[in-house]
Amino acid sequence: MKKIFLSAAILMGATYAHSQYVYNYLKAANSYYKKSDYASAAKYYEMYLGIGGKSKTGTYDPYAGNAQNKTKTKTAGGDTHQQAVYGAAESYRQLNNYTKAENFYQEASGYSAEQYPLAKYQYAVTLRSLGKYADAQKAFTEFLSSYKANDSYTVAAKREIENLQFIQQELHKKDLSLYTVKKQDNINTPGANYAPVLTGANTMIFTSTRVDSSAKSPAYINHLYEATVNGNTTINKIDIPQPSDVHQGVAAVAPDGKTIYLTRWTMTKEGKKTASLYQATKTEKGWSEPTALEGSINAAGSNNQQPFVTADGKYLLFASDRTGGIGGFDIWFAPIANGKVGQPKNMGSVINTPADEQAPYYHAASQTLVFASNGRVGMGGFDLYQAKGGVGNGWATVKNLGYPVNSEKDDIYFASKGTSKNMLSDVVFSSDRSSECCLDMFSLQKQMPAKKVAGKVVACDGSTPLAGAKVQVMAGDKVIANLSTGADGSYSFTMDDYQPVKVSASTDGYQSNTLGIAPPQDEEMEMMNAPALCLVKAAPAVGDVVVVDHMYYEINKSIILDESKPAMNALVKMMKDNPAMTIEIEGHTDNTGTKAVNQKLSTERAKHVVDYLVSQGIDAKRLKYKGYADTMPVDTNETPEGRAKNRRTEYKVLNN
Repeated sequence: MKKIFLSAAILMGATYAHSQYVYNYLKAANSYYKKSDYASAAKYYEMYLGIGGKSKTGTYDPYAGNAQNKTKTKTAGGDTHQQAVYGAAESYRQLNNYTKAENFYQEASGYSAEQYPLAKYQYAVTLRSLGKYADAQKAFTEFLSSYKANDSYTVAAKREIENLQFIQQELHKKDLSLYTVKKQDNINTPGANYAPVLTGANTMIFTSTRVDSSAKSPAYINHLYEATVNGNTTINKIDIPQPSDVHQGVAAVAPDGKTIYLTRWTMTKEGKKTASLYQATKTEKGWSEPTALEGSINAAGSNNQQPFVTADGKYLLFASDRTGGIGGFDIWFAPIANGKVGQPKNMGSVINTPADEQAPYYHAASQTLVFASNGRVGMGGFDLYQAKGGVGNGWATVKNLGYPVNSEKDDIYFASKGTSKNMLSDVVFSSDRSSECCLDMFSLQKQMPAKKVAGKVVACDGSTPLAGAKVQVMAGDKVIANLSTGADGSYSFTMDDYQPVKVSASTDGYQSNTLGIAPPQDEEMEMMNAPALCLVKAAPAVGDVVVVDHMYYEINKSIILDESKPAMNALVKMMKDNPAMTIEIEGHTDNTGTKAVNQKLSTERAKHVVDYLVSQGIDAKRLKYKGYADTMPVDTNETPEGRAKNRRTEYKVLNN
């Protein structure tokens, strides 16, 4: 019996010792988490749950039925198993490792909403980050139904649902084939690589946490590097003085290349970041010791970071969470004069939101501000947005740059060699879209689709389409298209970019005409419709006799009916378009009635036409009239149809 009690005591002691040992994993995990060492925290949370280093797949299955995984210990803080699961989920989310976070959040989302109110929200964020849009939308909806507070998470969840709808729309855009996105494997290394600054045709400054074996500072400290891409890629650390425990990067270079503005920041043990802007000058000996910018820029108690200098060197743009802003981080700008940075101003509510706006960049060629925001409808996380305008002069409506510039993860920091017409033709930007932990560098090119212009050639009198008209399109002195109109008078042509053009059209029986077409206000539209190009009927030659169609009189009288006015107005226009022309209006009848009656009727009808032309401003000296009765038939008088053709009004060109 003593042996039994002794064995039981030993077993109980061993169990207690093991439990205490395992519990220490949880304490270590919580400690690492508080220090923002999320990688170590995740490892120890998994060790506490009994899966650290044992999972063959690298993922955690909370429903595996492992009794050890289901060990539950009650503490003052609640169920420690649940604490560990939620801690692991949060740690992997902080590391942007959503694949590992998913299953932990899946279990945690079933916990008490009172004890873990944000579990469903973060689970939904994780699903969205993994591209599981329908599941994510469902999870956000469930979060809103169970979350009792009305705060920033409520607002964010509603916006996330909008984001998911936006994502679906963007993923099915018709122009996706025009984009090429590539990860810059010649630049990226383990760790973070981000914030490109284009300094030359083949050179770029960027920020990286790559391991520097020659450095005395700890691994994964941010430093500035310069990459030269000319066949091969050469990367060198920029020799700017930097304390060993201070992060340094996210820079901007003045147009003359002699001044660099950069961000320095430190992390407290509690994971709080403190960032300020510094300036260094290039001398014959290299870069000087960076000095902090004035207190107007580095406002006390605030974080100031991510500088950008405009191409003309007149403004410094940066992100700050100082008081007086609109949200968390806002974009600010300050004038630069004689090497000194002046008083900053907030970029305003068109750009800034109650959330965070960061990483400003201004593309001078297209007059476009590009920045990152997590406070607008987008793909998720930080997205890149654009707004046309000028620094200090106001901005047009902010637009999301869309997929594939943006992804479901964070897309932040942007630089472009693109043209005024196509900012996206040559871009470098940062994204963690294909990384489990960090930002990487990507290149992007977008081809611009050919711009289409469509129009019609019509007759000026009645807008009748003119088929087979010859159309020539000129841009300056260059012919860019020779066309023929279709059966409906239509034509179309394309060009790489909208530009002012002249369209000329000609066809038999009409005078040639030219139409100027200006570019549309929205130069991103793929097609524009030009105004109709109308042609006036050509003036007949001297001696030509032309029937005036659609002339109507009262029966057996010379009174002109109103239905004849369009035909007579066309005659007025021809006379005005040809001021030297003189004509004779000729009246004709069929052989019904006496010769005398027909002569009088034809003469009076011709005279009334002349009277109308004079009333419309045509000089009477340019007009004659004569009645020919039935002496000049054009068809038989034996049929009603023939007699109708013989009853006509004509004009004969006497001089032109």
